[in-house]
Amino acid sequence: MHTSTIDASPAPPARKIQIVPLAGLPVVAVLLGFVIFAIASNKFWPLMLCHVAGGALWTSIDLFVGLAIGPIIGGMSPPARAEFSAKFMPKMVIIMPMVVTMTLATGLQIALHLGTLNLNNGARNWLVASMIVVGIMAVIALGVLEPANITVLWEMNKPNPNPEIIGRMMKRFVYTAGITGIMQIATLIIMTRVATL
Repeated sequence: MHTSTIDASPAPPARKIQIVPLAGLPVVAVLLGFVIFAIASNKFWPLMLCHVAGGALWTSIDLFVGLAIGPIIGGMSPPARAEFSAKFMPKMVIIMPMVVTMTLATGLQIALHLGTLNLNNGARNWLVASMIVVGIMAVIALGVLEPANITVLWEMNKPNPNPEIIGRMMKRFVYTAGITGIMQIATLIIMTRVATL
């Protein structure tokens, strides 16, 4: 009786995770080009399109990751969590900086375009409050979320990833996204107030 050698063969090496998904870079380049065009032309419609689209995406992602994805990841087994992270986290590497840039750059240009930052404008104080909140969110997104994201991907590409580091960084990513999601609600309240002044 012959024994099969199929089961004894070594498992194929794990595929390296692409930390920056190259397929998404052309989309980022097009969006960045449109943002630059909107600011350079100082035309209200492209500025508003970039600002509203960027802000809506930023808010949606933060709320969805913090309130929906977070609890789901928390209930997964470590292998399932690693598999999810390998597919989800690279996308966040390019999405978050782009939506933050779209929102902030065009938002400031809109404020300058409308003159709402002038001292005698009734919306000025509300806009300054919004800029403070959004500035804090940008620092969190680029200074906390992105490093945690890249750390997870870097660790997963090692021959022997440390699950403790991955778990800790994933918790940081999810909790921080939840915090910024709550701050996004404050921004929505402020901006709707500005729109009605």
